[in-house]
Parts: sequence; C-alpha cells; structure tokens
Amino acid sequence: MAADFLLSRGARVANPVTMNTLSVARPALALLLATTASAALAQTEAAPATPEALSAAVAAETYVERIRALDDAGPVLNSVIVYNPDAAIVAATMADRPLAGRTVLVKDNVETAEWPTTAGSLALADNATGRDAPMIAALRRNGGVVLGKTNLSEWANIRADNSTSGWSAVGGLTKNPYATDRNTCGSSSGSGAAIAAGLAWGAIGTETNGSITCPASINGLVGFKPSVGIVSRTHVVPISSTQDTAGPMTKTVYDAALLLTAIAGEDRADPATLGARRVADYTAGLDTASLAGVRIGVMRGAVGSRAGVTALFEAALADLARAGAVLVDVEYEAPRELWQASLPVLMYELRVEMDNYLGTRPGTGGPRSLADVIAFNKERAADELRWFGQDLFEQALTTTDAKAYAKNLATLRRLTRAEGIDKLLADNKVSFLVAPTTGPAWSTDLVNGDNFGGGIGAGYLAAIAGYPHITVPMGGVEGLPVGFSIMGARWQDHAVLKAGAAYEKARTAKLPVATFGPWNPPGK
Repeated sequence: MAADFLLSRGARVANPVTMNTLSVARPALALLLATTASAALAQTEAAPATPEALSAAVAAETYVERIRALDDAGPVLNSVIVYNPDAAIVAATMADRPLAGRTVLVKDNVETAEWPTTAGSLALADNATGRDAPMIAALRRNGGVVLGKTNLSEWANIRADNSTSGWSAVGGLTKNPYATDRNTCGSSSGSGAAIAAGLAWGAIGTETNGSITCPASINGLVGFKPSVGIVSRTHVVPISSTQDTAGPMTKTVYDAALLLTAIAGEDRADPATLGARRVADYTAGLDTASLAGVRIGVMRGAVGSRAGVTALFEAALADLARAGAVLVDVEYEAPRELWQASLPVLMYELRVEMDNYLGTRPGTGGPRSLADVIAFNKERAADELRWFGQDLFEQALTTTDAKAYAKNLATLRRLTRAEGIDKLLADNKVSFLVAPTTGPAWSTDLVNGDNFGGGIGAGYLAAIAGYPHITVPMGGVEGLPVGFSIMGARWQDHAVLKAGAAYEKARTAKLPVATFGPWNPPGK
C-alpha cells in the first residue's frame, strides 16, 4: 500500500511508514458505507459483511469525520497528531473479535508499526521503528483498530519543572474541549481531549505519576492506571521502570475494563509483567457490582480548599452511602521523606531507561542517548526550548549514584506501600481509598507553566507504589469536569474497576458538557 494511505497532519509528522493491515484502495470505503457493503468487502478479500462489521465501519468513519471537523478544523483541538483516514476498512474486518473493530487512539510515546513514535519531540520525528509495542499487537489481535496517535506533553512532561501540559514541539498545544483556553493536564493530554471530543471510542494513555488520571479527570473521562506489570511497557518511550504503565481512557468504566482486557498481558521483555496477577476478563461482574457493606476510606486531607470540589466530593460520598457503602475517614499526610526521595528516583531511572531505549531502537539516525537529546534541543532551541527549558533532563544526566538510588527507591516502596496504602487499608479495615482526583482545569499559560492548585488529590500514592487507581467523572465546577478517585491494593485492579462501576451507577451529579469554545461559566 502506498504511503499516502496514511494521513500526515501537515509537517508535524514526517515519513509515515507503509501499513500492511489490508491492501485495499480508498474508494472501497464509500462502497463499504453504502447499502452494497457486501460487494465492497468482497473487494478487500475479507469476510462477508455483517451488521456488526458495518456498524464498526460506520463508527470508524464517523470518528475520522469528527477529527477533521474538530481537531484539524473548527476549534483545532490539536489532540491527534496523525490518523488513518481509512480506519473504517480495517474496522469492518474485526467484527468477530472481542473489541469488534472499536477505534483506539494511542499516545505518541507508544510504538505503532505504521507511524513514527515521537514522544512529542522533534528529535524523534523520524522514529519510525516499524514495530508494534506488545500492547498494540495485543490490541490488534483482539479486534481493536489503531485510529491514530495522540499529542502529549512533550517527553511525557519530564523535560522541565515549569512545563505546560499538553504542549509538544511536534503536536503544538492541545486544547480542552470543555474550555479551549483551559488546560488538558498531562501528559496524556491528547488522549484525554480526543475522547472527550468524541474522536474515538477509547484511547491509550501512559502514566508515571498522574498522567492518565489527571487528564482523564480534567476532560471528564474514566481513566484507569493499572498496577505496574498488568500491561507491558516494551517499546514505550520510558521514564521510570518502577512507575511507568499504560492504561485506558474512555467514556465509561465498562469500556475501560474492555480495553484493559485487550492490552493486558505478560511480556518476557518486561520483567514487571512476569508474575502479575491478572484476570481473564476485567469486564466480568461490572454490571452487578455493588458497594453494599463495602468499607471505603475517605481521604479528607486530600480534598483541598476549593469549595466547589468539596461540594462535589460530599455529594459523591452521599451517593456511596445511599449505595450501601460504609464510609470511614482516614488520616494521611505524606511525609517529607517521600518527596525528598521521589525526584531522585525518577531522575536516575530516566537516564538509565532513556539511554537504553534510544540506544537500542532500530535505525542509525537521531539521538542515541539522553545527552544527545539535550544537545539536539539546544541546537533547535527556537523550536524546542521557546516556552520552557530542560532542567530535569540535565539533572537526570548527572544523577548517577546507584547506592543513593537504591536507598531512595526502598524508601519510596516503604512509604507508599507498607506504610502507605497497605497500612491505610489494613488499619482502617477498608477495601478502597477515595478522594477527588484533581481540581478543575486551569488557564493554560505557556509562559509560566502549569498551575496545579488547591492541594487536591492523592493519586501520587498509587502512582509511586505501582498500585491501581481509577478516576470516574464526579461532576463539574463552573462547567469544568472533576473526577472521583478510587485506589486499591496491588493487583486489586478488577476490584477497583468494579468499585468504579458501582460508583458510576450510583452517581447523581449532572456532568458538564463540552462546549468547544473558551470558558464561559454557566449563568454568566
């Protein structure tokens, strides 16, 4: 198939590689979506058309049209970097598989065979490896259609301390569908904005510390960060071997569980996945999940100071109580020692993991080490360093003390596991911990960077511990979404998903609606 089968968004992504999924011409798409669907599919040498296949094809074509109308044009959300305009043809052949041709957008730090994987950086603009990450291979085997790649906070928001979430040199600035002048959070910014805008059925994000749950919360989505090891990290541009994970971002808990089922699995190239405790079907029991008699720990110290968020959270707790949950206030304050150990661990792992990824990727061009990336950014400072620098990259380059790293890692494991989540669950005899995920979206400010305010949320505990964390839409503050976080013990991913589904069913709050324009508070 010719390379022009793949739609490159202007000059932002160079040299898309040939896609080998189907050898079919674009004109077949029109036939496929017409009443003569069977004849069209015959041209593809695929199975005969079925209602399910046609539905998947129609859905895929609709998503492509929405990308063109809302991301390429209209409000120009900049959430999708590159996409397959002929995804409908692929979707039509997947009806007999678990995902049945559902379309999935993939964060652009996860390798897919058909496009470069840039991590949002011009240094990796030509990083066309021609391979799928194992999770993407599993997605395709299970009937998922890779619709495209989403924008992200460049290098997954680890380049600089004062970065702006949602911006990358490759994709530009992603806009929030609920308020286009407000931030999308990160680093899975494009994945969050795209699903909020209805540009795909679901998306894959990645998280080191908040990069799935924060953009999901701010964009009014379900975001699930699995236990580290549930999903392979092979062929994903890395930050941390102990905290990185991929996970689903969708409109509902059921869809998140369905997508997780499709991408989860063991990978001998990723030791964290060996021995992980998975279930065969994460959707099992979600429809009947109940909170009756379930003891839930309420982290009131993580509610913050925003009156609107506090009111939403209290309403969510009332929903839980009406559903039969037993609410138990738990006290927790992160010790200073945790924060002192956290950044050095990330800096050490970033240098090691990035050097390994860059040094072993296919091809001979482009950066082969973190030092090469730093040098590239200096050479392309007008493009790469205009809005913020690379102080964290430079710090990582000098973080080389292996003994200090081991000590800090042990400290983090102790404080977030045995003396953190595990202790809170055990001492209070609760099954889950809940808190607001984060506050509403802040005004995007490229000059001064992000403005996380209010002391809201405790997702860092699950992120650093490597434990499961789901955020479910809780309502809105002045038209801006806010999420409800549920965290559980290691490997209790299925239980956390069921708790999320039960809360979703019990929720009484009205959810905000995307406006695709600047923030305009209701009633103003």
